[in-house]
Amino acid sequence: MKSIKLIPAFIFLLVCCISCSIDDGVDEGPSVNFAVIGLWDLAEVNVNPPQDLDMDGNASTNLMDELDCISGSLLIDGNFIWTFEQTELTITTITGDQFSVVCNGTVSGTGNWLSSQTEVTFTGNDVLTSLTISGEQLIDDIGMDLPEIESFVYERRPQ
Repeated sequence: MKSIKLIPAFIFLLVCCISCSIDDGVDEGPSVNFAVIGLWDLAEVNVNPPQDLDMDGNASTNLMDELDCISGSLLIDGNFIWTFEQTELTITTITGDQFSVVCNGTVSGTGNWLSSQTEVTFTGNDVLTSLTISGEQLIDDIGMDLPEIESFVYERRPQ
């Protein structure tokens, strides 16, 4: 009689063990690319057409070659928080393909981040929405001609 009472308990235990396996087919969601954690410096502010803002006779598509006042940094930390500060630019059409670019204070933001293997997405502030990962660079490819910006490129600061 005692063995008959143990059979349901044994079956219950067996069912529990089988139904609670480690891999039950539930997708855990996308994996996070922690390789983006670090301090990133603004390296390029690309425009089209090239400009010679410093009047040295050499036009450049990178405004950072033309103006010393442009800087920026992006901190992506391990707690899924980002902090951003960058020079704000005012671009005015002069005539034809000539433009005036003036550094006009700074723009900043902070929020949360998430990253796949190809893109970092930012929430909490609309200053940044997403950046494409390309090796040791993060790129904001806006794709506009002047008086807009073509792209911003950030490079990882050496540790």
